[in-house]
Amino acid sequence: MEREKSPGGQNPDISSSATTTAAAAMSDDVFTKYKSDVLRFFNRVGMSTHVPQRFDTKHFYSDLIGGLLKVQYLERGRISCLLAVKPPVTNIYHGLHGGAVAAVAEMVSIACARTVVGKDKELFLGELSVSYLSSAPENAELVIDGSVVRSGRNLTVTEVSFRLKKSEKLTYTARATFYNMPVASL
Repeated sequence: MEREKSPGGQNPDISSSATTTAAAAMSDDVFTKYKSDVLRFFNRVGMSTHVPQRFDTKHFYSDLIGGLLKVQYLERGRISCLLAVKPPVTNIYHGLHGGAVAAVAEMVSIACARTVVGKDKELFLGELSVSYLSSAPENAELVIDGSVVRSGRNLTVTEVSFRLKKSEKLTYTARATFYNMPVASL
């Protein structure tokens, strides 16, 4: 495949609307076809659109994700929730968005860790690992189970699994490591 070169690194195949909506520097090492395909993809998924004012508020994302979760049971070191996969948290393929999976995993992990770590300690998320095994389709319901794997004086590790309620198929797993730090007294 032959690369098309132009002065100043501009790509003549990309329409002016695409270049104004995706104001990114394009390397000359990328095939021209791929440049225009990537820009079209970003435009199709709404990269260039502005966030409406009603969504540009503090804690909006946390409220959105939290509004989809319903706690089933809670005990020391364990939590179980239901999650409804609604259109606001789906991707262009009508599956649960990866960012929403990570946000839910973080919320459930924090809630689970809080059942064993007292309020006298602050939790700091050191690592969150998420495995995307299968997609959860729009309008599906997920059962999310979180548990504390290990908890010590300075460290708490949690594990979260996401399963389709109807078939019990495992869709996502997550593991979080928290550092337990005493709250500073000023």
